[in-house]
Amino acid sequence: MNPASIDDLIPLDKSWIIRMGFLDIISGRTDILEFLNSQTDLNDDLIALKRVAETWNTLDEINVGESGTIYRFFKFASWKLGMNKKFILEGTLKDRVICDDPTIVDWPVQKLLTLDNGTSQWASAAILMGNSERVENAPYKLKVTGDAVEVWHKARNRNEPWVPRLDQTISNQAKVFIQMMKGEKTEFVSEQAEDYCFSRIFGFITDEEGERRWPALRSHETDRIAEMEKVIHDLEEGRQIISRDHRVVQAVGMYQKLHKMPSTVIHAHAVNKSWPLFWQFLDML
Repeated sequence: MNPASIDDLIPLDKSWIIRMGFLDIISGRTDILEFLNSQTDLNDDLIALKRVAETWNTLDEINVGESGTIYRFFKFASWKLGMNKKFILEGTLKDRVICDDPTIVDWPVQKLLTLDNGTSQWASAAILMGNSERVENAPYKLKVTGDAVEVWHKARNRNEPWVPRLDQTISNQAKVFIQMMKGEKTEFVSEQAEDYCFSRIFGFITDEEGERRWPALRSHETDRIAEMEKVIHDLEEGRQIISRDHRVVQAVGMYQKLHKMPSTVIHAHAVNKSWPLFWQFLDML
């Protein structure tokens, strides 16, 4: 790929695409598969979504890769629709403690938000499946889900395709990082849990604040609170970075680029989960 600008290296918003894709798949539409087949440089989660789109109506076993979002969404749908699907998990997802109680499909949204260290994914699944319960002070990703449902239905009512989005979270981080590379004064507002690793390594947030705001950070690909403290210490000691968490690896890559440090990341490919062109982004700078 020969990008014309930094913007060409920003990935698709996988959270948005997964929600649109889920609605397409559950309603029997093929739009999501056609869209994903037209794309290059898909991240690993969207590759997993493509597999689900290809197999949901034909196979009893569904491979969701390493995506907790895709797993929870489609597991909830399987329970709700009485489909009894089995799911194949890959990577770190196999080791994560995730609710396995089908009775949660009848829980109110507010109660679903208490599961799995407070992730909003079960609650999002309920909203995607038609629950219209309103939640005050909804988490960031639950708001994204509500927006996605509204946009998807409006597009369908007009018989128009839904519109993909670029990953605004990664875009915002990239813009601030470019400012830092230029030596400019920067500020960064951590809006959601996916900002944590970037914010923590550059000192925009403390580990205590991160855990207070987003307790679900303890149960992502890694315990991101503990993982970030470990990699920060490893960077200070000049040790190799062995984390397999894509957000952690991205944060470390940026930190080492800014400080002109040689890369010590072992699992550089981990970034493929959300930002396949991450290393090209750093090279372009």
